Amino acid sequence: MQFDMKNETILKLGLPKGSLQEAALAKMAKAGFNISVSSRSYVPYVDDEELMIRLIRAQEISRYVEHGYLDCGITGYDWIKENDSDVHEVGEFIFSKATSQPARWVLAVPENSTIKSVKDLEGKRIATEVVNITKRYLRKNKVKAEVEFSWGATEVKAHELVDAIVEITETGSSLRANKLRIVDTLMISTPRLIVNHEAWKDEWKRKKIETLAMLLKGALEAESKVGLKMNIEKKNLEKLLQSLPALRNPTVSTLSQDGWVAVETIIDERVVRELIPQLKALGAEGIIEYPLNKVVY
Repeated sequence: MQFDMKNETILKLGLPKGSLQEAALAKMAKAGFNISVSSRSYVPYVDDEELMIRLIRAQEISRYVEHGYLDCGITGYDWIKENDSDVHEVGEFIFSKATSQPARWVLAVPENSTIKSVKDLEGKRIATEVVNITKRYLRKNKVKAEVEFSWGATEVKAHELVDAIVEITETGSSLRANKLRIVDTLMISTPRLIVNHEAWKDEWKRKKIETLAMLLKGALEAESKVGLKMNIEKKNLEKLLQSLPALRNPTVSTLSQDGWVAVETIIDERVVRELIPQLKALGAEGIIEYPLNKVVY
């Protein structure tokens, strides 16, 4: 992997390749960074001359950040811990490939297995991709078992080749479909923005990273919220404001029509369907709901 290490006004950012790639690129786009990936090149284009993007397996990003081949990167908390990487963590960004739920590494066994707890793993064999995390879990519970690295199809192995598996899941549906039962949760993992310690000391890079983190966080915050505009007679304003679960104090401005004001606020999208009829009943008119790209506190 070759990078131009001489240009100090370039930030080298690693994004996860594979299952999280689409979600990561979508979040970057909402943050204002449009990235296009060519099938003929592993170097994506980004509409920011100060950014250099590399798509790398999430499993490897923390190592490249730790050793300075990347200034920063987005990867799972699980891989930071699996690699035991010494990096600076800027922030947590909860998004996933399937749901908004964080990923969990779980201990699972066949439904008819006699294994009920971690203690029952004594002398057994476990297959997993997170060998180090699993070994630390066993040590913590004072259990001696064989842990082998799994290159894939881990769920299938649980029925024929090993006694248990440690696998990642969001909803547990794939495990249930493979007739597996969850025994315990080893770790909850969410994507993190991590930075090389030397890059974090660099004033320009730190400012660039902090800006990136702010925009990403704003994009994620906006996903569950909408903007709401409406007009109402001034005499009904106080009653309406008491009913409005605003993110912050709503903006109220005078309209050209005497005795009327415009109200604008940001609210959780999940409450809109119940709220709009209430607002209408309180005298609000011209109610407009609109999507948001970013909400920055």
